Amino acid sequence: MTKREHFLRYIAIIKKLRNHKEATFESIVDYLERDAEIYSYNTQMSKRTFQRDLQEILSIFNIEIKYDFSDQVYRIVEEEEQRDMNNRMLEALDILNLCNMSDKASPYVVFEKRRPRGTANFNGMLHAIQHNKEISFTYEKFWDEQKHTRNVDPYALRESHNRWYLVAKDHKDGIIKTFGLDRLTELQISSQTFRSPKGLDPHESFRHCFGVLAEDKHEPEEVVLSIEPHQGKYIKTFPLHESQQILTDNEKELRIKLHIYLSRDFIMELLSLGDTLKVVAPKRLQTALCTNYRKALEKY
Repeated sequence: MTKREHFLRYIAIIKKLRNHKEATFESIVDYLERDAEIYSYNTQMSKRTFQRDLQEILSIFNIEIKYDFSDQVYRIVEEEEQRDMNNRMLEALDILNLCNMSDKASPYVVFEKRRPRGTANFNGMLHAIQHNKEISFTYEKFWDEQKHTRNVDPYALRESHNRWYLVAKDHKDGIIKTFGLDRLTELQISSQTFRSPKGLDPHESFRHCFGVLAEDKHEPEEVVLSIEPHQGKYIKTFPLHESQQILTDNEKELRIKLHIYLSRDFIMELLSLGDTLKVVAPKRLQTALCTNYRKALEKY
């Protein structure tokens, strides 16, 4: 069996247990046989081979699978935070497998055409962040045709709306900023080190943000939105923000509550919902949306 076949089998075992929470050895083998019809790999597996697979899965993916002797089933053992990371990893592997079988899938799969997201610099940036290394790079703003060299202290990598950003302190003015990785080139890692600000917690810093920018002049606010039921189905499956709570869900509306900065990015997202959305609170957000609607109408 090739390394590729082993790898595909590991992924299939993880997906089976991820989708069904628990499974017997026999049901896992049945799942592998169906999965193999798509990806073309050998499904022959003894229990001894399966045990070796579980060890390899733990080593490669850091996903632990244990056997429950009382129920005679296998389960994935993981924390909530680790589950989110593992889900992202499996999504990426699914896309990779789909690309590898492009000769079979191309007539049926339509990929979105988009520019690279700058992930080529991930490893270098992560190394610099972990070891407090200063970095420099060439950066191009959307509104500036000229490219500029930036020297920064890198703090974190942040994903937002299918784009990746570097969170760093700019040496030019000492301000913490975000830089889009898709506009960043010629990365250089310095031997110079820096001290991270005391108490810096990137997760906490972005907890109430929508996108990558906070509202500098205000604290996060409680936002209540009323959304038409049909659009509400999308909002329930793909929440606007991690703080989203459902207040009402019936045939008339989906009413949700968020605790969030009223940033420009957030306002633009609400505008994209059009007439399916009504802002219940706060008043300041109602005014912001009305102002944008009036400006849009003036163009016609």
